[in-house]
Amino acid sequence: MAKQKLSPTAKRAKATRDKKAAMTPDRRAKKAENQRKRRAAIKEGKDLRGKDYDHKDRRFKSVKANRGNDGKGTKKEGFSTKTMKRTSKSRNKSTRYKK
Repeated sequence: MAKQKLSPTAKRAKATRDKKAAMTPDRRAKKAENQRKRRAAIKEGKDLRGKDYDHKDRRFKSVKANRGNDGKGTKKEGFSTKTMKRTSKSRNKSTRYKK
């Protein structure tokens, strides 16, 4: 995958955002869990080359399979159907773009 083409200012801002996201309690807990699971699996003799731990399915998957909410895309990730319907209804009621 090619690197993003960012200006120096945008690159610094992105680095700051990425660092802030990586240091949230949730991400730190997931990172620690991943390290524990990975070390234990390696001790058991499993080959984990090219695999990541999937926190939702609680197993090791290929990096490719561990992206995009299992083929459903990331738009709906973390939302229930009920929440999605409610959110889209509120957007439709908006008068911002109506003439």
